Amino acid sequence: MRAHRGGVVAQLDGLTPRTEPTTTPTTAPHKLESFMNANVSALPQRSATPHRVSDAEWDTRVQLAACYRLAAHFGWTDLIYTHISAVVPGSDNQHFLLNPFGWTFDEITASSLVKIDLEGNKVDGSPHKVHKAGFVIHSAIHQARPDAACVFHSHTRAGMAVSMLKCGLLPLSQHANLFYGQVAYHDSEGFSINLDERTSLQRDLGDKSVMILRNHGTLVAGPSIPMAFSMMSHLEKAMQAQIDAMATGQELTTTPHAVSQATAERGFTSRTVAEYQEGESPLGRMEWPAMLRLLDRIDPSYRD
Repeated sequence: MRAHRGGVVAQLDGLTPRTEPTTTPTTAPHKLESFMNANVSALPQRSATPHRVSDAEWDTRVQLAACYRLAAHFGWTDLIYTHISAVVPGSDNQHFLLNPFGWTFDEITASSLVKIDLEGNKVDGSPHKVHKAGFVIHSAIHQARPDAACVFHSHTRAGMAVSMLKCGLLPLSQHANLFYGQVAYHDSEGFSINLDERTSLQRDLGDKSVMILRNHGTLVAGPSIPMAFSMMSHLEKAMQAQIDAMATGQELTTTPHAVSQATAERGFTSRTVAEYQEGESPLGRMEWPAMLRLLDRIDPSYRD
């Protein structure tokens, strides 16, 4: 183990208790499919404290803080804007975690995340503010989609560029085909600070896992934090490749419907896929432990 900021941080592959910041209790853990809980055992266990959140909530906080740090590492940020949210386990989808407004993504820690309800009220006594636009967008999705444990919204350069194209995301690459038939579109309504927009956001997303916000950016709704991270990573690469290909001015080649559909069926799915050695897709599952190891080498303070 190594000392860090007055507390003890567990090594990635260890389960040694650590001292964590004071937070407020919540209810019992929420059940997720084992496929969606990508290597949660790699997260640090916590010692008993007088005021503490549940182990399930702490694990979610650590994973979400890691997701913010990874977004910063890969350059998916927009100063202090955009958000990644996660449902608090055991809250019956009524509470979710959001970043403190005014912090850069590389400053986010597990204890700094703010717990709010679907009406934007803080429920954990946090001294930090939340951004209203983040609350409007993320509460809309969490309210309508109980399966969306994590909602990731971004304003990347490639994402904004694709959001300006009438054609949207095209089946040009293997990465794009992972989302074949799963992309929704939402017309711009300006800054997302009007609660009425929640209705149109919910209607436009429907049962899709990806939404392109026209003239704005992108959003993914994942069944877990590791899955949402992987989805955004692959979506971002697909959009970058599309913009690069279109910039050449050459005629583009799209993949046949059957190929695109088969790729999507073998991508972000929890069902058995016989073609894979382990019988299931590695997407959203195998990458996450490696990403946590990457963060621990760079700066493990996201776990605080």
